[in-house]
Amino acid sequence: MTINFTARTEELTPAMIEQRRDFHRHPELAFQEVRTAGIVAKTLGELGLEVQTGIGKTGVVGILEGDHEGPTLLIRADMDALPILEANETDYVSETSGVMHACGHDGHTAIGLTVAKMLSEYRGDIHGRVKFVFQPAEEIGQGAKAMVDDGALKDPRPDFTIGLHLWNEVEVGTVAVMDGPSMAAADLWTCVITGYGGHGALPHQTQDPIVAAAQIVSAVQTIVSRNTDAIDAAVVTVGSIKGGDAFNVIPATVELKGTIRTFTKATKAIVHQRLREICEGVAQAMGCTADLEIDERTIAVHNDPEISGRVRRVAVDLFGEEAVRSDVRTMGAEDVSCFMDDIPGCYFFVGSANRERDLAYPHHNPRFDFDEQALTIGAALLASAAAEFMIPGE
Repeated sequence: MTINFTARTEELTPAMIEQRRDFHRHPELAFQEVRTAGIVAKTLGELGLEVQTGIGKTGVVGILEGDHEGPTLLIRADMDALPILEANETDYVSETSGVMHACGHDGHTAIGLTVAKMLSEYRGDIHGRVKFVFQPAEEIGQGAKAMVDDGALKDPRPDFTIGLHLWNEVEVGTVAVMDGPSMAAADLWTCVITGYGGHGALPHQTQDPIVAAAQIVSAVQTIVSRNTDAIDAAVVTVGSIKGGDAFNVIPATVELKGTIRTFTKATKAIVHQRLREICEGVAQAMGCTADLEIDERTIAVHNDPEISGRVRRVAVDLFGEEAVRSDVRTMGAEDVSCFMDDIPGCYFFVGSANRERDLAYPHHNPRFDFDEQALTIGAALLASAAAEFMIPGE
């Protein structure tokens, strides 16, 4: 049974926009979401949900018990902001200097609370329970694991999960529901190259780690082009090079930092192996040594085809075939995958860009903002999809 929540969502949209803007004015960094978590917990409690706080430091879990026996559905929303100085000039601009919601998490939180309100109005029809998880620290890829470590997937354990991300790569009015991989795994890597420093005029007396680093940066570019299957996407990025402080001194060490993005475990293993071989081998050839550390921060987001198929059908019923895409994937990462690792689920995108209104800046940009019509679309689809799973037909 699919309940169309569009009309009810439209009634609640003014309050949802007001709440989203309040969150936007008061952004909080990873594991510092005290104010946001307090509002979430208070709101869920007023709706009659069983509320748990302090899960994963600042995470909140709210359980909506239906009146009938049935499975457990997990709905997840993230709450944290980014260390970015906002460049927008709206009346809801961030009031915390150097911190802003530049990825839509303010919208995710407002949508999650609105969906909780709507589903609570159907408690008598729900078979099972809905477990709302409001997560901290997504932006550093640690919040989901912290919540799982604190028991977010226990008592009761979810049978499936759904969630959404407002997405400025897609125009507002469009939603994207994919089968299989939709967001990449993200690994962070650091390589310290150690040589033998000395005078810039006497390089023959040194083992120059800067020259070795330059060779490594160049060689790393061949991993994707020559070592991985072109059909299975991967990205290896060098994002930071630090070494030396003076124009006439060859330093003893250079530090490289970067990221690895992959969809499959097999490709990840190849990239890890080749990165290590290149760093250590090139450094040795240049008379230096290399110490590589890889932090496997998040795994890829994989949508279960059966669940994503049901969500897609709901989306088509709500918005029409032409508004629903199934070809939007990104090398960006999301630690919602920690909840979905062994629990089938669907994590979908809600288009939020509006170029005519200059609302199409990319995520993590100081000018990021989105068309708030996406809040209405996202809440209606998320609530309707939850009903598809939790409120069976006659």
